[in-house]
Amino acid sequence: MHNIAIIVAMQSEANLIANILNNKKEYTIANSKAIVGTINNKNVTLIKCGIGKVNAAIQTTNIINKLNPDAIINSGVAGGLMNTINVGDIVLAQQTAYHDVWCGSGEWGQVQDLPLFYNAHKTLINAIDINCKAPKIHKGLICTGDQFITSTQQIEEIQKHFPNAMAVDMESAAIAHTAHLHNVPFLSLRVISDTPSQHINNAQQYNEFFKRAPHATFSIIQTLISSI
Repeated sequence: MHNIAIIVAMQSEANLIANILNNKKEYTIANSKAIVGTINNKNVTLIKCGIGKVNAAIQTTNIINKLNPDAIINSGVAGGLMNTINVGDIVLAQQTAYHDVWCGSGEWGQVQDLPLFYNAHKTLINAIDINCKAPKIHKGLICTGDQFITSTQQIEEIQKHFPNAMAVDMESAAIAHTAHLHNVPFLSLRVISDTPSQHINNAQQYNEFFKRAPHATFSIIQTLISSI
């Protein structure tokens, strides 16, 4: 894998991840600013898709059509759903699913004729297992929906359908869904920015995360790309 696309939702996330790229140049793809660079002689394109499922799916399609990447990595931040997961921890999504989809029949979260769970590519998972020994990496399920989760009630609703969900975001499953349709290897790797199940004001947690987040926060991506 020598041509890797990294997709993030927001500029604040892109700014942190840009620090791990070498030989950086900016250009425009599908009306969005992108940064191209290298990691261990691998070509990497970092692009912001915008917040939410529709933006994520549109930009992922654009990237696949224009760049034909060997793999897509989605990264950025997520809200932690379990009491064992803290701000700054990393959740590696072995699976992603929608928490806000209901088609009237079948499983909650499942779009008809498509999987309920989108599995991460085994090569990418194995690269993390072998090369990344950070103690605060949690592997499991990330759920996606068009909501910023702030309340216990919202968490309980998600956990009613997905009791094993570790984290929640607004893009991962949509990017995984698109990658699945195009048969492109995919992995979502999220850093926990807030813990709505543990903190009274997780919006404040979220804002403070970006003020304090070290430049090395997303260095696990550098390790991953270097090893695939």
